[in-house]
Amino acid sequence: MTRLLVHVEGQTEETFVNVVLAPHLYNLGYKSVGARLLGNARNRSRRGGIKSWDVVYSDVSRHLKEDTECFATTMVDYYALPNTWPGRNSVGNPSEKSVSIRTALSADFETRSNIVGRFLPFVMMHEFEALLFSDCSTFAHSLGFASKAPQLQEIRSQFETPEHINDSPETAPSKRVQAIINNYDKVLFGNIAASEIGLQTICEQCPSFGAWIYSLELLAP
Repeated sequence: MTRLLVHVEGQTEETFVNVVLAPHLYNLGYKSVGARLLGNARNRSRRGGIKSWDVVYSDVSRHLKEDTECFATTMVDYYALPNTWPGRNSVGNPSEKSVSIRTALSADFETRSNIVGRFLPFVMMHEFEALLFSDCSTFAHSLGFASKAPQLQEIRSQFETPEHINDSPETAPSKRVQAIINNYDKVLFGNIAASEIGLQTICEQCPSFGAWIYSLELLAP
């Protein structure tokens, strides 16, 4: 039976794996699904954060060599990704960048580790909050801010997909949400909304995210 470890950058993604992703994969027959913060916790000045590729590579490869029947993946943001990550400087639209960086990461990992087919990296083009724009009405209702749905939808309507929503420091998805919903809590509110929206809707609206989830579903026994 399939075991999966998801290497994440922070508490929001960690909670998403435990609350939303894991139950879905368990229903497909997975034996174990867990999340691990990137890097060595004892050497971090703060919890979470994206580490250099060498640190992440060492962490992932060490685990896969210790557990030869486990698979590994990542769930990190492209925006704050260090330049040391293969494919970081890929060009094109979000979908093209997503494919390029996943391909580059897989190739580098397999070349260095000789572990083939057990590392399936995923890098979100923007922030976790971008996924929540997959269903703005449910997003707003789930947090008790139903009246804010039109404002969220107005943002969503400006972009081809939620994954295209701008990721600059001023207009990142989380900044847009915080400007509309007072006291927005990324970890708590974000995952409540994700649970209510559901993986199927998010996958339908976010092609790169959907491709990642599909690749994980294919590993199910």
